[in-house]
Amino acid sequence: MKIFTFPTPMAWAVLAWFLTTPALAHVTLEHPVAHASSRYKATFKIGHGCGLSPTRQFVVHVPAGVTHAKPMPKPGWQLSITRGQAVPEGSAARANQEVSHITWTAQTTADYLADEHYDEFSLVGKLPGQAGPLYWPISQICTSGRLDWHQTPVPGQGPQALKTPAPALEFIPGASGTHSH
Repeated sequence: MKIFTFPTPMAWAVLAWFLTTPALAHVTLEHPVAHASSRYKATFKIGHGCGLSPTRQFVVHVPAGVTHAKPMPKPGWQLSITRGQAVPEGSAARANQEVSHITWTAQTTADYLADEHYDEFSLVGKLPGQAGPLYWPISQICTSGRLDWHQTPVPGQGPQALKTPAPALEFIPGASGTHSH
């Protein structure tokens, strides 16, 4: 006789995550809310390739005003950093040092991110001081085709209306006593 057992709490948590996370359809941020003027770890979640084509390159276009950006290396992926982003409150010398793009490129075909797999790409940086939304344009280059997650909503339009939305980070006023490096 087979006895029915209830799912474990972990099984319920996994089920709840799948039911409430639209992230598998788009590139999204793991933590979409942060304090203005704080250090922030941006983890981009990617849940598919371009159609059935595997991802071979992932490019983050660092938004203006984000400073001191540093990517997290990934085994099997080569890092490339492009500098020269303008910083509104910075000097000309500082503007040429800020990161504008971070690119992860798979080193071999064995390192490609297959369409049926999920992965994350991370960086840290210091956020601007003003509250409001900040969009992180992403380019996902596959062995056949690409997806540019660059669309941002216009006033009165919700992000659900966009076909390829840029991951959005909502700022809240900075917490007093925040520590930054």
